[in-house]
Amino acid sequence: MNLFLLAASSSGASSGQKTGGTLDMIVMLLPMILIFGVMWFVMIRPQRKKQKEEEKMRNNIQIGDEILTIGGFYGRVVSIKEDAIIFESASDHTKQKIARWAIQQNLTVHDD
Repeated sequence: MNLFLLAASSSGASSGQKTGGTLDMIVMLLPMILIFGVMWFVMIRPQRKKQKEEEKMRNNIQIGDEILTIGGFYGRVVSIKEDAIIFESASDHTKQKIARWAIQQNLTVHDD
C-alpha cells in the first residue's frame, strides 16, 4: 500500500513539468523514428519496387513469349486468360495452365 502511495505521489510531482516531459518523450522517440526510416529505405522500399517490376513483367506477357515458371518449367505462351496463362512446354509440347503469379521470368525481349 505504501508503495502505491509513493508511486502516485512521485508521478504527481513529475506531471507538473509538462514542457520537460514532452521534450523528454520526443528525445526518447527520435531514435526509434530514425531506425524505422532507415529500415524503410533499406528493406521495405526496394522490396516494393521489385514487386512492382515483377507485376509489370507479368502483365506485359504476350502470346508467343518464352517464359520460365517458378517451378522451373520453360515454355511458350499459347493463350492468356484474366488470371491464368496456358503455355506449351518446350520438350514434349504439352499444354499446361498456370496462374499468372507463377511466372518467374519472361525470356523474350520486347522493344517497348
